[in-house]
Amino acid sequence: MLDDKDLAILKELRKDARRSTKAIAKDLAIPRATVHERIKRMLDKGIIKGFTAVPDYAKLGEPVTAFVLVSFLPNSTVSQRQLAQQIAGIDGVQEVHVVSGEHDILLKVRGSSMESIGSLVIDKIRAIPGVGRTLTMASFATIKDL
Repeated sequence: MLDDKDLAILKELRKDARRSTKAIAKDLAIPRATVHERIKRMLDKGIIKGFTAVPDYAKLGEPVTAFVLVSFLPNSTVSQRQLAQQIAGIDGVQEVHVVSGEHDILLKVRGSSMESIGSLVIDKIRAIPGVGRTLTMASFATIKDL
């Protein structure tokens, strides 16, 4: 589906999506028009979903990151996917993944403190019908975050 040129362009965009096609073309020794057309094609095909800014959450007052494993109650009135979608709408929940294994849903959450993360888990996530057990793991340091 993607050739080496597409992959190289995509890699450059993942490093810094604000770079101009001219700068990418120069670094990869590919004509600017080719870079432009390949980016457009990847957008049209949905390979590139969009361009976004990656904030420094500590500077936004949310320096604490945690991961929450959620167990789904199978006899509930909602499906596992519906539960995941409900959780996704909660402020502070950054990522929601339906996973296999002992737990059913994996969350990445952020907050101002461990106390705020605790409140998010106890008062909001556990209050949703269909949520069984949760297991929260605090992140000591983020080595790589996309």
